[in-house]
Amino acid sequence: MSNKSYAGISEEYSKLDSSKIVLIPVPYEGASTGQTGADKGPEAFLNASEHMELYDIETDTEVYKQGIYLSNPVTENASPEAVVEAVHEATKKYIKRNKFVTLFGGEHSVSIGSVRAFNELFDNLTVLHIDAHASLRKSYNGSKFNQACAMYEASQTTNLIQVGIRSMDIKETSVMDEEKIYFAHEMAVDDAWMDNVVDQLTDNVFISFDLDALDVSIMPSVGKPQPGGLFWYETLEFLKQVFEERNVVGFNIVGLCPNENSKASDFLSATLYYKMLSYKFLGSEADEDFDNNFNENSLGINKFSKFSDNDDDN
Repeated sequence: MSNKSYAGISEEYSKLDSSKIVLIPVPYEGASTGQTGADKGPEAFLNASEHMELYDIETDTEVYKQGIYLSNPVTENASPEAVVEAVHEATKKYIKRNKFVTLFGGEHSVSIGSVRAFNELFDNLTVLHIDAHASLRKSYNGSKFNQACAMYEASQTTNLIQVGIRSMDIKETSVMDEEKIYFAHEMAVDDAWMDNVVDQLTDNVFISFDLDALDVSIMPSVGKPQPGGLFWYETLEFLKQVFEERNVVGFNIVGLCPNENSKASDFLSATLYYKMLSYKFLGSEADEDFDNNFNENSLGINKFSKFSDNDDDN
């Protein structure tokens, strides 16, 4: 990966010590179940970011001045399990350095490691999962670390809220929480869905955003596109409300499969990432101290476990 800094920002705003934000690229696709190319997503996202305007009109901010450090990518690919552990360790390392940690995949299995790290270090964590797919299989093709399993561990160990779902296997219905899953066809006729989701969030929220949550008309470059997704301004309205009303402790964006003949999806991904940062730091001055409020004495993921580890696979 040739990018030296996020969005080509100067060293003044991209040094680790002075940056509040860390961006971890994870160019991994070893456990994909759809079209290929997600491993090229982080580089396409970073390339598009270099061509963005860094002034956000809506928030009247330049969030890059909070400092955004582009870490070395997680390049482990020996096995899906090894990737999860590498992502877990990289994420945890930067959380402990008091950074606002973000990740860009890669396919959705990279979320397993990032969720695990945040759940170990933040109390009463909600995982807000925005996706077309439920990703709740306990195992798939003999692996618990396939992208089809990306949210299974979160369903067992965190307050998992799922938004935009419109594709799943019947076996996943036995794992899902009917009170905390928002199906796209129901959201389309429910004006209160945003408020209802926010009401179910705990104080600390980690957002896992799979780009196929968005409608194919605005985000075609994904591994398993599904009709009937979210549109741009309703997505921003929802995200802004979440950032305003809860403490978002970090997020990942996954699922970009770049198309050499069309860069629109790359630019949407870049803009979405920058928008989420702009909402997080809205009202924060660049020279203010940042405290991510992680709990170094947290007991780890099992503190929220609802089911035995030796349950039979789905």
